[in-house]
Amino acid sequence: MAELSKSKIVARATVMGVLLVSVTPLATLAQNSGDHKLPDLSGTWQAAMPDGAQEIVVRGDSSASFGEEILRWRVAADTVYLAFGDEWVGYNYVLRGRVLVLSGGDLEEPVELRRIGPATPRPEGVEVPPIPTQPVAAGRSTTP
Repeated sequence: MAELSKSKIVARATVMGVLLVSVTPLATLAQNSGDHKLPDLSGTWQAAMPDGAQEIVVRGDSSASFGEEILRWRVAADTVYLAFGDEWVGYNYVLRGRVLVLSGGDLEEPVELRRIGPATPRPEGVEVPPIPTQPVAAGRSTTP
């Protein structure tokens, strides 16, 4: 078998990365419509933080509220993506009953959230933010 030059390996890895990013939304749709149903992450979640408890409301309409900020979210396999402005940030997640653990992304250490109730409705007149067009910054994760 012929040896590959470093530039050819990088080019192939780039093509595979583009294909992976392009197929991820389709894989998510397939998982949602088939036997591999993704867990329901909707609800009101609370995290104990050094400066006090923080609540995050995750809604089925792909919106989430964190304080006064309204975000868009997506799930693919074991990653939940949150859109901050026009950039996605991916976090690994593990759901065990009413406990959700997020890690990776821009977190320095895992964060544990507890589901404390159902999701509250998005305030009237507040739109779900647009889908970001920018890929995730290097080292964070992949675009959903």
